[in-house]
Amino acid sequence: MQALYNMINMKIQIINGPNLNLLGKREPGIYGSSSFDDYLPQLRHQYPSVQIDYFQSNVEGELINKMQEVGFDYDGIVLNAGAYTHTSVALQDCIRSLKCPVIEVHISNVHKREEFRHKSLISCACLGVICGFGLDSYRLAVEGLLAVK
Repeated sequence: MQALYNMINMKIQIINGPNLNLLGKREPGIYGSSSFDDYLPQLRHQYPSVQIDYFQSNVEGELINKMQEVGFDYDGIVLNAGAYTHTSVALQDCIRSLKCPVIEVHISNVHKREEFRHKSLISCACLGVICGFGLDSYRLAVEGLLAVK
């Protein structure tokens, strides 16, 4: 199956929301001890024919701006909206307006955490949801986008 992926030429945008710039420092018992900057080269190495771009912001409007910028030209978006997952109708509206599919990702299993994290306002607009596999959740999301291409 890996040989099939090497023939595909795709562009995927990973977008991380608030506080995900603190991966490796913030609550390592929940989010692990690796930063996303440490993980990203590994992910890119696994998919050499896929252009994987990365963006992180703590500001909701900047996440929307980035999705609108790439959402009509890229093949998919992997979105970890952080806490905005549970509060943002604006992100949901944006996702619904895009041409490319969006996969919602969470590093932790949000359903094993506080009750307020069990409800996502963006899941209904996404192609799928992956949670609970640590940073490997991003790889699983890329696999999902490759599978629907």
